[in-house]
Amino acid sequence: MLVKIGTPKELFEGEARVAMTPDSAQQLQKLGHTCLIETGAGALAGFSDADYKNAGVEVVKTAAALWKAADVVAKVRAPDAGEMKRLRAEQTLISFFSPVANEKEMKAAAKKGATVVAMEMIPRISRAQKMDALSSMANIAGYRAVIEAGNNFGRFFTGQITAAGKVPPAKVLVVGAGVAGLAAIGTSTSLGAITYAFDVRPEVAEQVESMGAEFVYLDFEEEQADGSSSGGYASVSSPEFREAQLAKFRELAPEVDIVITTALIPNREAPELWTEDMVAAMKPGSVIVDLAAEKGGNCKLTVMDEKIVTDNGVIIIGYTDFPSRMATQASSLYATNIRHLMTDLTPEKDGVINHNMEDDVIRGATIAHANDVTFPPPPPKVAAIAAAPKKEAAKELTPEEKAAAEVAAFKAQTKNQVTLLAAGAVLLLGIGMIPGMPASFMQHFIVFVLAVFIGFQVIWNVAHSLHTPLMAVTNAISSIIILGALIQIGSSSVLITILAALGIFMAAVNIFGGFLVTRRMLAMFQKS
Repeated sequence: MLVKIGTPKELFEGEARVAMTPDSAQQLQKLGHTCLIETGAGALAGFSDADYKNAGVEVVKTAAALWKAADVVAKVRAPDAGEMKRLRAEQTLISFFSPVANEKEMKAAAKKGATVVAMEMIPRISRAQKMDALSSMANIAGYRAVIEAGNNFGRFFTGQITAAGKVPPAKVLVVGAGVAGLAAIGTSTSLGAITYAFDVRPEVAEQVESMGAEFVYLDFEEEQADGSSSGGYASVSSPEFREAQLAKFRELAPEVDIVITTALIPNREAPELWTEDMVAAMKPGSVIVDLAAEKGGNCKLTVMDEKIVTDNGVIIIGYTDFPSRMATQASSLYATNIRHLMTDLTPEKDGVINHNMEDDVIRGATIAHANDVTFPPPPPKVAAIAAAPKKEAAKELTPEEKAAAEVAAFKAQTKNQVTLLAAGAVLLLGIGMIPGMPASFMQHFIVFVLAVFIGFQVIWNVAHSLHTPLMAVTNAISSIIILGALIQIGSSSVLITILAALGIFMAAVNIFGGFLVTRRMLAMFQKS
């Protein structure tokens, strides 16, 4: 049976995102699915009913009709009580769900025989990155946090020297270098601010510094042990580490102008990292943006969904709807996450869902299925690289043994080359002895064979890591053969003209493509 995927209008107050966009609907239809949407569901995100109709989506007038018709319901926010009543057996719900906070609703869905896929439970493994809605939304939240901070900050981010006076650059501290933190760091540095970043995982320091920010280190021996976690999130720190961390923040508080806190572990209350005395130590006009406000906040004084100003003039922003404030972009990313999930659920692209509970990603995100609560999921099956038997350590050779080994390798390589040359000479001799073979052909053929041999030897001895840039430039330079094709294109022979035109086309691809690829590779090593 072909599946109908429906998206109702979000009922959560202030929520502007939508779980299906016209673009994602077209991709879902390529999987064999039929798409439905409630009228007005995408209006706040900038997608009209006409946009959906043009994309082949059926616009349904009421939420009740959509829930009744859809086999799969895709949402952003967890369903409310009314929506839970509409959920039926054999129906699949895909949305953020908060299984710990909404345990009662999760059990009710399982009892009904419905399947619930919680988008925040997508495992953080490489294969699932394209479905990781938490990362998609965190990326937007980190970017938007800097924009909100700039909107409330009374100065430029970048320093300026003008005839009217000198403007010092803003100093920004980002606490937590996860997805949201890195997005905030990138935005802050691109705006010209002096950016500092802290994370309990010292291994992220290279990422932070590569983006132009300064990583804040702690002189604490247990930092690595206490701060790292294999699940993609920071783990709970020890009391000693926490005290060292707070002491460092107290030292930084009077210096920084903007603080963006992003520290949050799923299904836990947010850790308190910016205390009341740190707020008191900040300069008037400073801004704190707390991205963990929904779970209590990293700042002691944060008020959820509000912006407050303290007695000493510090602005604290506790908004919880940063992705919704960029609804068009957020909807596009979230809808793409869902579309990738549906691609995994529809492996044959025939419009039929195969809810394979043996798949790590599907199993990890599924919290209710086949009348059972399947939360919490088992840990994903990871290839046991560490468990693989270690190779026996190579024996340490003496200088004499190393020299002998090098000589033996050289002799073996020379023998192979001589053998290949002998075989090539015999082949050329055999071709040359063919009756009626023109002498001019043999001259050109010998030059061709030698060119291939020399080119092979040159490329073969280049390190593998350099093959791509080398080949890209080589393709561009070697396309000097386009001159020969240009000369021949005016030939009286139709065949030669066609071949010359094809030669010009392929050589042009090599020229432009070679330099374009090289330019892109070089850009990877340049700071923006």
